[in-house]
Amino acid sequence: MDFKRYAEVFNSGDDARLVEEQFTEDCVFQSGGRTVVGRAQLLEFLHWAHDGIREIMRPQVVLESEQHLFAEIDMDFHATRDRPDFLFGPLQSGECLTVKFFVLYTLRDGKVAYLKAGSWPANVGVSTPTVRLGGTLEERQAYREYTRAFSNADFERFGAYYTDDVVCELARMELRGKHALLEFYREMFKSVRESLTVNHFVADDGGIAADITSQFTALADAPAFVVAPLRKGEFVRLRVLVYYTLRDGKIAHIKVGRVGEVSAAQRL
Repeated sequence: MDFKRYAEVFNSGDDARLVEEQFTEDCVFQSGGRTVVGRAQLLEFLHWAHDGIREIMRPQVVLESEQHLFAEIDMDFHATRDRPDFLFGPLQSGECLTVKFFVLYTLRDGKVAYLKAGSWPANVGVSTPTVRLGGTLEERQAYREYTRAFSNADFERFGAYYTDDVVCELARMELRGKHALLEFYREMFKSVRESLTVNHFVADDGGIAADITSQFTALADAPAFVVAPLRKGEFVRLRVLVYYTLRDGKIAHIKVGRVGEVSAAQRL
């Protein structure tokens, strides 16, 4: 069995192709109390499991003999829509969790005849997914995870998406380097929190262009805030167009342009 090829087909998201190419007609899949028999049932199960979920496998250890293959796999589950009922834990669109699986494949003529899978609890003992932005579905989902982490002031998570020499061009200033960018927002977020709503974006390996509505909410009085003077509990909204230049899947340059006027201040 060419397990590298198996992983490539699995990660393509084409479940029908996976089942046809990699499993025998009479295949059996077993995980806990669930048993699925035959290609038709397996495909039906995969369509159910992947409804609103993109599953990406990251093999950690693979051991193979003539008739068997054993793999320790970290599975990333990316939500493409809200899945509060997801098997391994509730997910909102754009969120991701990782589950460690131990899988034994019984092989026949180079295909999977029997698959047994066991798992650990979500996010236990797993390796950190490689942060990468770009044009694939997973990379586009990663951008939504980046904006969610930014909005939640999770500096460790959203900082992982920048190159060390990232440059950020804002309306009235330029920030050079990851350290300077993160320190700017750490200081700003002490009094004003910015949250992002992505209205629309397009992405490829070279960059991301996004139409975003930024909401600035005052945690304390901020009479000199650069966007608009705010009192504690007030917020304003501003639509911006942001262009991110990517290098090796990370953000190397950010340009932000305003669209229209800042909204009137409102209270929470």
